[in-house]
Amino acid sequence: MKFRPCIDLHEGKVKQIVGSTLSDSDQGSLATNFVAEQPPSYYAELYRRDNLNGGHVIMLGPGNEAAAAEALAAWPGGLQLGGGITADNAGRWLDLGAEAVIVTSYVFRDGQVLEERLRRLVKAVGRERLVLDLSCRRRDGRFLVVTDRWQKFTSMAVDATSLEYFSRFCCEFLVHAVDVEGKCAGVAEDLLTLLAAATPLPTTYAGGVASLDDLYRIKELGRDRLDATIGSALDIFGGTGVQYRDAVAFNREGQRQ
Repeated sequence: MKFRPCIDLHEGKVKQIVGSTLSDSDQGSLATNFVAEQPPSYYAELYRRDNLNGGHVIMLGPGNEAAAAEALAAWPGGLQLGGGITADNAGRWLDLGAEAVIVTSYVFRDGQVLEERLRRLVKAVGRERLVLDLSCRRRDGRFLVVTDRWQKFTSMAVDATSLEYFSRFCCEFLVHAVDVEGKCAGVAEDLLTLLAAATPLPTTYAGGVASLDDLYRIKELGRDRLDATIGSALDIFGGTGVQYRDAVAFNREGQRQ
């Protein structure tokens, strides 16, 4: 297990946002925990210096293309890129330096999986450079995939069956626990347990990390099979729960074991 970094972009700036408050009309409802003074390249260069491979850059809505390109240019081949990815533009982002592209909304319509789009993506970039974001929210006792900036529920539950199905098209999964994302109030333990038991691929969990203890909790519940990312709790994003240097040390500790 390792800590993977992130760069969340909103309106061209690095931000940390409470995921469940994202909407098409952000101005009235959006809860923002942090807005960076530094550009995206600052964070990409920091992660490059500390060899934190496999981090993700997420474009939350329009107006983030230039900021995303800046981050990728600062560490070509070191970061994954998601947000508005389609079969038509995925190759361009790889050319701009993304290690892989991350996709959710493009492969769903009216809550249903569009397998032909999955196949188009694989044809465009290859399974080995495609990450599927199966971020989810709890409803009626299940974790259902949510799309379109986490606003729309699909009918697809995150479970052993769906993970096995999607694994045919991608090399990794990214799963945000949207109900706890950005709240620094603890991880979704039941989702972690589910993912550890069911995922057939490398999987990164995000959501709710409040302290370094939560990283060790993810390591335990995830059976050392899941990676994790930290957002609002991290001191480089204005948080007080986890110091960035300790997260880096966590990785180095794991490499020595």
